[in-house]
Amino acid sequence: MSTLWADDLKCEYETGRKAVTQYKNNLDRDDPSNENYLTLANSMIAGSKESEEWLMTGRDPRAYKGIDKKSIYHRNSWDAMDLIPDIRDELESDGPPELSLSVDSKEKLSRIFSALSPRERQCYILHNAQRLSMAQIAIELEVSKSTVQMYLKRAKVKVELRA
Repeated sequence: MSTLWADDLKCEYETGRKAVTQYKNNLDRDDPSNENYLTLANSMIAGSKESEEWLMTGRDPRAYKGIDKKSIYHRNSWDAMDLIPDIRDELESDGPPELSLSVDSKEKLSRIFSALSPRERQCYILHNAQRLSMAQIAIELEVSKSTVQMYLKRAKVKVELRA
C-alpha cells in the first residue's frame, strides 16, 4: 500500500516540530537574550501543529464550523480505492445483488481511513478486509506481531469513534 503524499509531508512537519521543540527545551529560560528565540520556537511549533492538522484532515483548522471541505486530500485518494474484497460469492441469494456504496457510506469510509495512520490503515485493511492473521501481517510488513496488535488496537479505537 503506497503512502499518500500528505502523510509523507506530515511526517516531515512532525520531525521538524520535534527538532524545534528539542531546541526550545535546550534554551536557557533565565537568559533574557533567549526570549525572542523562545517566542520564535513557540510560533514555529504552533504553525507546524496547525499544518499537520490541515494535512491530516484536509481542512483549515482556523475555518469556522467546517466551512471548507473536510479531508479533501485523503478523500480524493479513497474515492478510487479498490481495497474492499468482492463478497458476491459469499452472499446467499438467487441472483447477484447490486453491490455499491452510497455517497454517505463512501464519505464515512473516507473519514475513517483518513483518521488512521498509514501503518494503522495497512494493518486494519489486511486484518479486516483481507482476513490475514496478526502473524501473517507481521511477516508481510516485517514487524513484530505485538506491533501489529498495537496498530490494530489503535485503529479499532479510531474506527469506533468515527463509525
